[in-house]
Amino acid sequence: MRDLSRQDLMDLVNGAAIFSAGGGGDPEAGHTLVDRLVSEGYTAKLIPSSEVPDEAKVVNFACVGATTSIEYDSHAAVKTLRNLEEYVGFSAYATIAVELGGFNTLAALDVAVRQGIPIVDADGAGRSVPEVHLKVYTIDGIPLAPMVVADLHAKNLVIAKETLNSRAAERISRVLATEWNHSAYTARRILTGVQVKTSPIQSSLSKSMRIGKILRENPEPVKAVLKEVRGIKLFEGDVQNAELKTEGGFTFATVKLLGKQEYANAVFEFKAKNEVLVAYKDGKLVAIAPDIITPVNPETGMCLTAEKIKKGDKLGVLGLPAPEKWKTKKGLELWKGALGRAGIFEEYVPIEKLIA
Repeated sequence: MRDLSRQDLMDLVNGAAIFSAGGGGDPEAGHTLVDRLVSEGYTAKLIPSSEVPDEAKVVNFACVGATTSIEYDSHAAVKTLRNLEEYVGFSAYATIAVELGGFNTLAALDVAVRQGIPIVDADGAGRSVPEVHLKVYTIDGIPLAPMVVADLHAKNLVIAKETLNSRAAERISRVLATEWNHSAYTARRILTGVQVKTSPIQSSLSKSMRIGKILRENPEPVKAVLKEVRGIKLFEGDVQNAELKTEGGFTFATVKLLGKQEYANAVFEFKAKNEVLVAYKDGKLVAIAPDIITPVNPETGMCLTAEKIKKGDKLGVLGLPAPEKWKTKKGLELWKGALGRAGIFEEYVPIEKLIA
């Protein structure tokens, strides 16, 4: 277990955002959380999965809803976790982030710090994802419920004792988030120490901090990050059009770019449902989830979340290979369903084959 400095936490925000596919919450909100924790005298502790006792209970915590809804109340978030503990009758040994993202990863850390417990160096997806059940735990058959869902200030708390399946739990939390201004907190998927060592994507927070450090220190951050993660630069250009709408607890975006430099005169388009899910260059598929498509500032390499992109912005678009667990038969079946619900019906082809 190690204590994390303010710089570690800032690197975590920026590095996790690279894996966010333009979702996972606004990194600026993540930076604000870091400064708040530091100013209030808290110290975050990161624990590797190998050090979590086998009998310990670890709780997944996250915000659910549209990425345009970014308000956050630490007291209410902690209250959500405590209500799950009270209902099930245990004390959480640690929290774990459900995904990598500039805000959602930090929300799980914020709750852990305020509870005086560590956060595990792992997460449930190795990227940001658009639906609650879209986690590697579902591949392993780990139930999402019992689950507590709360509104922004935890004035309404709903306990889902059990659900038909993880997809049903997604619908419950999404409907509640929609009712509560497209935003909710969830404490769910209680893992044992044994499960923590095998099911989630391992060492992903320390990996994110390493990426954040590269972004901060390297004079060519985009090139350095792509080398580190074995990613591909998909495009660079100016935003010609950005359409945005929020409905059903999701933020939908369609963005079109006109290329510059080596991409001059080419047209690039990507579509997001909270996260960017598919991208085309001159009408041809160049990347599709579960591979990670992240819009960034082409000079700094910092992620620009899909809901903040506007006409005239200069963007680079990075393509990162998905964690191998998502490329299994069960993993791709989960993504096929999620893509279909976003109106995307292309079959998955690994990014390295599409770009070859």
